[in-house]
Amino acid sequence: MVEACWPICQYERARPPAAGLALHFGRNGMSGTGILRFEPKGPAGGLARWPDFAAGDLESGTPVQRGHEYLNDAAHGLTSGVWDCTAFTTPMMSYPVNEFMILLEGEVTIIEETGRRTTVRAGESFILPKGLRCQWHQAGYVRKFFVIFDDASGAIPKDPAALGVYRPDPKGELAPSAAPGADVLLSAPPHQAAQVWFEDMTGQWTVGVWSSTPYHRKTIPFPRHELMHILEGEVALTDGTGAVHRFKAGDTLFVPMGTPCDWKNTQDIRKIYCIFQPKAAGAKSEAAE
Repeated sequence: MVEACWPICQYERARPPAAGLALHFGRNGMSGTGILRFEPKGPAGGLARWPDFAAGDLESGTPVQRGHEYLNDAAHGLTSGVWDCTAFTTPMMSYPVNEFMILLEGEVTIIEETGRRTTVRAGESFILPKGLRCQWHQAGYVRKFFVIFDDASGAIPKDPAALGVYRPDPKGELAPSAAPGADVLLSAPPHQAAQVWFEDMTGQWTVGVWSSTPYHRKTIPFPRHELMHILEGEVALTDGTGAVHRFKAGDTLFVPMGTPCDWKNTQDIRKIYCIFQPKAAGAKSEAAE
């Protein structure tokens, strides 16, 4: 039986009711290919109305939610997109998935079972880990980008009481990290640094902050799924068709795993990232481009 799982899994109810909450990801197929630019208000057609919350998922409010999935990798339980909703509060329950969020508008307060309250406002990002006991409370309208990893391994937290709300510091100190290998570089090696803020129980899903000096990497199949929110600088990615995609500070993009692309930044760059790299890929999740 699937526990009611409120804001994050309300996306799942965008499917026909017969599909069922547990069958949302289906474990097969993937939608969303190529280099994806995330638009704060969704694609040109706007956001789609998603089904109403179940009564058992609400402590108060009659929320109206809308959303758009830019990517749904059903085989790995990964979805990413944009969501908005009017005011509501949930009961206290266990967060059923890992979710990274960038708040675009409004504010939300996460109330943990311990009584600790964390308020996140527009322009900030945060992570709710699978198994965290908490309530979601928003007094008004909220809009956000999200990346959800619905881990199907069955792993449970060793110490749920140790879980909390994680808030990456976009300006925090970074430690030197490995740069791309010489075999893929078309420029001098860059100096790169990173800070991992969260890694899930399977070691496949990570969130952190990364920076680099200018460099150019050749076109390769992108080795992982990655959402990037550019904090400083700008970058150009050329895809397999030769189209150039340019992103600057404030932009959010997603590169699906396997997408052919290069990477070229001509000035220092800094980003928040959310990576999913399957264990089958045989490499530790790293933000080096």
